Amino acid sequence: MLLVSLCAHAQDEEGFSGRAAFGYLATSGNTDNKTMNTSFDLGWHYAPWHRSLKGAAVRASSSGVDTAEAYSLDWQTGYDFNDTTYTFGLIAWNKDKFSGYDQQIREVVGYGKRLINTDVHQLNGEIGGGARQADLRDGASQDEPILHLSGNYLWNISETGKFTQTLSIEGGSANTFTEAVTKLTAQIRGRFSVILSYTIRNNSDVPVGTEKTDTFTAVALEYTF
Repeated sequence: MLLVSLCAHAQDEEGFSGRAAFGYLATSGNTDNKTMNTSFDLGWHYAPWHRSLKGAAVRASSSGVDTAEAYSLDWQTGYDFNDTTYTFGLIAWNKDKFSGYDQQIREVVGYGKRLINTDVHQLNGEIGGGARQADLRDGASQDEPILHLSGNYLWNISETGKFTQTLSIEGGSANTFTEAVTKLTAQIRGRFSVILSYTIRNNSDVPVGTEKTDTFTAVALEYTF
C-alpha cells in the first residue's frame, strides 16, 4: 500500500509564505516495511530582511525494527546590502538516531552573494564562521569553532517543474559535517506538487563501528501557500 498525504511550501516573495510536505510508504506480504518523511519551510520576506524556519523528519522500519530516524530544524535570518550581497545568521539542529552523532547544534554568522539571479537560474554562495556543540553516540561531546561554506542552486525547468540542489559544509578540527540535498519538484494541480528528494549527510570523524554517511530517499506530496 502506498499512501501520500500533505501539509505546506514557501515562496520567495514579499510577505509570509510556506510549504509543507508529507510522504508515507507501507508494504506488507513478504516484507513489512514502513517509511515516513515530512518537512516544512516557512518564510518571512520584508526587504531588506529575510527570515526562514525549516524542519524535516525521516523515519523507517523493517519488520518492526527501526532502520532510520532523523530530525532537523534550521532558523536563518538575512539582511540585504543590495541586490547581490547579504549577511546572514544561522542556528541549526540535527538529531540522527543511527549516526555516530546523537545531535549537533551549530550557530553561524556570515556573508552571502547571489552569483546568478535570473527567472530560470538562481545560484547563491555563502561563507561564515561560528561554533558547534555535538553529542556523540558513545556519550562524549565536542565543542569547537567551525568554518561554514554553503551554496544553493535553483533551476526553473518549466512553469510546473523545478530542480534544486543545496550543499553545506561545516568544518572543525574534530569533525567536518557535510549535507547535500537534491530535489525535483513537479506541480500536479494548483498548489499541490510531488517532490522527489535525495539527502546525503556525512561526518568525517565518527566512533568505531559507525558509518560516516547516511542517505535518505523520499517521495512526498507538497502544498504551497
